[in-house]
Amino acid sequence: MDKAVRDKYTVVIGLEVHAQLLTKSKIYNSDSAEYGGAPNTHVSVITLAHPGTLPKLNKKVAEFAMKMGLACNCEISRYQIFDRKNYFYPDLPKGYQLTQDRTPICKGGFITIDTKSGEKNIPLNRIHIEEDAGKSIHLDDETDTMLDFNRSGVALIEIVTEPALRSSEDAGTLVSEVRKLVRYLEICDGNMEEGSLRCDANVSVMLNGAKEYGKKVEIKNMNSIRNVQRAIDHEVERQINLIELGEQVVSETRTYDVDSGDSYSMRTKEELNDYRYFPDPDLSAMIVSEQWLTDIKNTMPALPRELKHKFITEYKLPEYDAQVLTDSREVANYFEAICTHCHNFKAVSNWVMGPVKSHLNELKENEFQFPVSPSTLANLIEMVDQDKVSFAVAAQKIFPQLIANPNQDPLVLAQQLNLLQDSNEDSIMPIVEQVIKEFPLKVQEYRKGKKAIITMFMGEVMKRSKGKADPKLATELLLKKLS
Repeated sequence: MDKAVRDKYTVVIGLEVHAQLLTKSKIYNSDSAEYGGAPNTHVSVITLAHPGTLPKLNKKVAEFAMKMGLACNCEISRYQIFDRKNYFYPDLPKGYQLTQDRTPICKGGFITIDTKSGEKNIPLNRIHIEEDAGKSIHLDDETDTMLDFNRSGVALIEIVTEPALRSSEDAGTLVSEVRKLVRYLEICDGNMEEGSLRCDANVSVMLNGAKEYGKKVEIKNMNSIRNVQRAIDHEVERQINLIELGEQVVSETRTYDVDSGDSYSMRTKEELNDYRYFPDPDLSAMIVSEQWLTDIKNTMPALPRELKHKFITEYKLPEYDAQVLTDSREVANYFEAICTHCHNFKAVSNWVMGPVKSHLNELKENEFQFPVSPSTLANLIEMVDQDKVSFAVAAQKIFPQLIANPNQDPLVLAQQLNLLQDSNEDSIMPIVEQVIKEFPLKVQEYRKGKKAIITMFMGEVMKRSKGKADPKLATELLLKKLS
């Protein structure tokens, strides 16, 4: 799209992020909420909405929702009722969804995101709890739809923003921040690929300076943060093209095809009165006491931005390090645990962001599984600080051995593998002299001003000493001989 045309319009985005809660049972009955399982094995007469069955609220669902509300600076509603949202989906057995309409559990609040222009608070409309629907399955070459009700009745919270986002990039950042928060709170695993975190985007465009928003289009079926951004960018371009051609934007729900990059209309957008909300007569009101709320506040962990500030102020880390280390609660906790044994905080940060995270990335597992204890890794870091081994030897030779044998002492390992650093000038000087003797042309280049060649000489010294030469001492000896 021509930039001049695009710049005529303001983009308006609101998000609805659904997070599937990590409760053992469903929201209104004791059926298993575990992901997977053979189709229709996590069901009972309540899940299947048999006549005469009654729901009962899972207390843990309310507690998880309030934790998210506290993390998002929301007001927690003290009195709540539950509503029936009436619409027909084949994978919604009751024909209505139990949700919260007039009394959401969390009201207002905001989520802070990092933008190109600095931190920005994205206001929330609400966070409410509701039940998930089942899953419709369409197999190739089959005309019938198969239904799996395992997911039906699984607990959700829906985080609804105000239409305050103005770019797909900021929308992606907000989803990323939500995912980080639910993982820190341990209320949702945040796996978008499995559908436990899902995002719908409401998108409209208006001419710059206009007082009214344009027609809103809801986009569904986005299974990654990247695809949330792609779908929004596609929808913005589609709407601008329609307006530029003099056509109307229809308020509708569209699905996004990640393979083609196109979106397709599913249905016209329902209005609130189409859902015919009314209080559910089978669920009593929920009252949140001050004591209950206080008990929940006392279980709140340190949140990412709080830890990031702590890492910068207390551990004197660069902002980049603090950001990377707090992306994951487990990594942040591991870093802090090492720091109780080793006070070279920047070295600890380099190790966690480097060798530790590289190993975790190779595992490609969702859970933090690192075998080396914080105290053992602290001992290895201190060996480098004390010039007993070089960082390269520690990271490339001792570290892999520790992962395979996490109960080993790193110093004992270094001794067994004959890796302890040689800081004896009498043993290093002959190697330095031999290297200089074998590369007379490089010596001339160095003396003519090509100082970067020192790295080549150092590489030769380290190779011939099998990595055991003290780099600082070897550099000093090289500079002495070369000058």
